[in-house]
Amino acid sequence: MLLAIDAGNTNVVFALFEGSKLKARWRIATDPRRTGDEYAVWLMQLLEIRGIKREEITQIIVCTVVPRALHNIQVLASNYFFVEPLIAGQGAADYGIDLDVDQPSSVGADRAVNAIAAHAKYPGDLIVVDFGTATTFDVIDFHGAYKGGIIAPGINLSLDALVGNTAMLPRIAIRVPDSKSVIGTNTEDAMLIGVFWGYVAMMEGLIARMREQIGRPAKVIATGGLAVLFDEVTDIFDAVDADLTLDGLALLAERAAAQGNPIK
Repeated sequence: MLLAIDAGNTNVVFALFEGSKLKARWRIATDPRRTGDEYAVWLMQLLEIRGIKREEITQIIVCTVVPRALHNIQVLASNYFFVEPLIAGQGAADYGIDLDVDQPSSVGADRAVNAIAAHAKYPGDLIVVDFGTATTFDVIDFHGAYKGGIIAPGINLSLDALVGNTAMLPRIAIRVPDSKSVIGTNTEDAMLIGVFWGYVAMMEGLIARMREQIGRPAKVIATGGLAVLFDEVTDIFDAVDADLTLDGLALLAERAAAQGNPIK
């Protein structure tokens, strides 16, 4: 089996693949101080619940945008699974796509892996919107080349900034507003309208501008935790694909297997 690990700014997602089939996924809050031993205690219990033995995991691949977390994940792989993990974008797990930007080395691993999966799963020109701690909008052309994109504050990050920098505004939960009115009659409603509908307007506006610049029809693929929430209120997405990053990691691992790093 393959263990794919996606270490983001907010959560680390662990996913088990048997071939190309996603069998299980778990997440834990990102903490660069968490040791390989701590990961092992948590993960081994989850594997046991599923009836999976550690020996069944014969390949591990890691994608991270938190460099400080990488070492401890590598310790987990080597000390508890006796596997040298593949690192997305390096060695046998090289992206294998054209990063057509000014500084290819600066492209986040999650964005490159999303591009790989999106091109493999959807034809034509693509815009991938990934709702995470930051929201990214990435363009992949019909050849599979990564052409660049946009990084915007995530909606929760925007809300944190609003609440953290004002004296009297309360903490609210992100949700679809009860009414489609964009005129709030109390503080909480006014905040939710500003944050939620403002975010939808930003998203739709940026995608419209990106499509205009691409100059050809482009499908919009949404991923990340809040994709389903926004899909309720806009028709801008052609598909919502919650497992896009994990599928991209599985594809990279499959390519590495063809180069002599087999998954058993």
